[in-house]
Amino acid sequence: MQRPIVTHFFDEPTNTFSYVVKDPDSAACAIIDSVLDFDYAAGRTDVRSAEQIIALVRRQGLTVEWILETHVHADHLSAAPYLHSALGGKTGIGAHIVDVQEIFGKAFNAGSEFARDGSQFDALFKEGDIFAIGGLEGRVLHTPGHTPACLTYVIGDAAFVGDTLFMPDYGTARCDFPGGDARTLYQSIQKVLALPEKTRLFLCHDYQAPGREHYQHETSVAEQRRANVHVHDGISEEEFVKMRTERDATLGMPRLIFPSVQINMRAGEMPPAEDDGQVYLKVPINRF
Repeated sequence: MQRPIVTHFFDEPTNTFSYVVKDPDSAACAIIDSVLDFDYAAGRTDVRSAEQIIALVRRQGLTVEWILETHVHADHLSAAPYLHSALGGKTGIGAHIVDVQEIFGKAFNAGSEFARDGSQFDALFKEGDIFAIGGLEGRVLHTPGHTPACLTYVIGDAAFVGDTLFMPDYGTARCDFPGGDARTLYQSIQKVLALPEKTRLFLCHDYQAPGREHYQHETSVAEQRRANVHVHDGISEEEFVKMRTERDATLGMPRLIFPSVQINMRAGEMPPAEDDGQVYLKVPINRF
């Protein structure tokens, strides 16, 4: 089994982990789930987090082959365009991005200028697709439920699960966003938990469950099956759907959902400037 070299980066304001995944036998790498820093109150972006990734890539003399998203994030902005301009690489996301673009293109009244065909990305991955990072083989699992376009990237003995799973003491992703579905998420999680037990699972977020002192980014299939508080072995689909639906009904919207989705559905690009040359983001009033 191939074992990629994985370096993680943590953005504490959004509780987000980003990754550089390197082929152990070459300089090839991929970047997964990058973060563009954003001060919502001031409406200002920054590239501190992206520059940390760029510094590692240049220091190690790596070649970026892919800049990948596990899904259209609702809690942080993607730095993919900035990384692409600095480091190259092809951008990729799940083919069902078109469903997310259709849903949120309407929600934000994006207009005819906003393409809803996924063409903002270089590659639209489907279940079972194979891609390469140097000599590493990556395989795609379509794992919807949190959003319609969620993917898990299985690269050697590692799987990058996005928001599908959290640390075992925190559970699983919410399913109440447009296009989400708790039953679908349960079925997607079973696909992930059917991977070999020693598979390393790398998470997109950690919210540090009560009683745990440190943020954690890595777990395993075996640990999830044994101890995940929402979906360990023995939890039925009906039990999970009931729990997830009731829990989601108590949750507020993520703080950055409106800027995040507007930008991430465009592969990290801002909406076009208006006639005064200024870029604006929209807040739909009383829609969600």
